[in-house]
Amino acid sequence: MKFSKYYLIAFLSFVMWGFFSLALKPLHHYPSLDILFYRVFLCAVIMVFISLFLRIKVLKENIAILKAMSAQQRNRIIGLTLGGGVLLTANWFFFIYVMNHISVKAASFAYLVCPILTTVIAFFVLHEKLSKWQWTAVLLSVVSCILLSFNNVADVAYSMIVAASYALYLVSQRKNMGLDKFLVLTVQILFSALILLPFYPSYSAALPDDSTFYWYILLIAVVFTIVPLYMNLYALQGVTSSTMGIMLYINPLMNFAIALFYFHETINSFQIIAYSLILISIVIFNERFIFRRRGNVVVG
Repeated sequence: MKFSKYYLIAFLSFVMWGFFSLALKPLHHYPSLDILFYRVFLCAVIMVFISLFLRIKVLKENIAILKAMSAQQRNRIIGLTLGGGVLLTANWFFFIYVMNHISVKAASFAYLVCPILTTVIAFFVLHEKLSKWQWTAVLLSVVSCILLSFNNVADVAYSMIVAASYALYLVSQRKNMGLDKFLVLTVQILFSALILLPFYPSYSAALPDDSTFYWYILLIAVVFTIVPLYMNLYALQGVTSSTMGIMLYINPLMNFAIALFYFHETINSFQIIAYSLILISIVIFNERFIFRRRGNVVVG
């Protein structure tokens, strides 16, 4: 029953992320930077409050752990944590821009490619091994990108930027071990807020006077950022990373379905073939998990 509880929480977290476009699209007439500013600032305030008042014991324990580390290990963790904050900030900005100014499909495609792109980067950076089936999946993804580029090179380029920024974040955080993950995420978002703060006076538009804007930002900060991230961290206590890797695809698939059936974005034959190849590559890439073959591959 424990496993079922963790599995359900993981599943629901990705389902929540799948509806993100419904909260983000109504803000399309606001500048992407403004959405990023208010999202990050609000997330930082909420998460710092949680860490200081609701998880103070965890905070003190992790400060003690950090002090007990060697200078080299401590500097490495601090560098990975702050570097992750920079990559997370970049990913959020690119995603918001693509979602609101390019297309929902382009944003969806970014996160279809992201898990495979993450593994390819990990192969070269972390020297993780790929099976022949996984290389086949990667090649299919490349073919799908080529097919999509026939339709619009800019869309694919933006999608790859979004995917690459998050893939680099995931790869960098695989080596960021030793501290509480929620606390690490809090520091990253706080650092992101500090990065953005000097740019706010010069690059933000006039202060929004529509209360609806702030309600959507609160919804995005809590329901589509903090809650699903925390649910992910909680679920990892009882769900394997390979299972989480498979469920990661729930988010972009839902985004793509919403783009077609809710926002009524057009799709041509090249896109149908390309997205079909992506789906096939997903099955091939995860074939040992889907068909319950023996062996273990780290995903996510």
